[in-house]
Amino acid sequence: MTPSAQTQSDAAALYTPAQRARRDASLWTLVQGFLAPLQFLVFLVSLALVVRYLVAGTGYEAATWSVLAKTSLLYLIMVTGAIWEKVVFGQYLFAPAFFWEDVFSFAVIGLHTAYVWALFAGAMAPVALMWLALAAYAAYVINAGQFLLKLRAARLQSGAPA
Repeated sequence: MTPSAQTQSDAAALYTPAQRARRDASLWTLVQGFLAPLQFLVFLVSLALVVRYLVAGTGYEAATWSVLAKTSLLYLIMVTGAIWEKVVFGQYLFAPAFFWEDVFSFAVIGLHTAYVWALFAGAMAPVALMWLALAAYAAYVINAGQFLLKLRAARLQSGAPA
């Protein structure tokens, strides 16, 4: 491989060897690996409850609690993810390898936070709140997709099966 090809390949790499070693050794990698699927499971349950409320008009309290549970997990995964990013990349957020995922994460957090604020401020009717929750969930699905693509890229980079 020519030196310029090696430089281009290093630039395209998601992790340097040192970052990969820090990632693999970090407890925060395990925490993220546990919280991400847990959050997705809570999302699926909550999505069903929100849709049930919008379709049938019943179960508002359960849907509301489920959105609050999903939002709490989102906040937790954002904080622990920032710590993970600091351990692996040396900065809490917006490391070049995860810049756009972090940017979009703030949109996701903003929509979830808007839901919580509107709920406690009484600023929206129940149906409107549930539609806001669905908007937050749509953004979450896009963001989760971003992270899954990065996970796949990391596996391909390491030579592990995708």
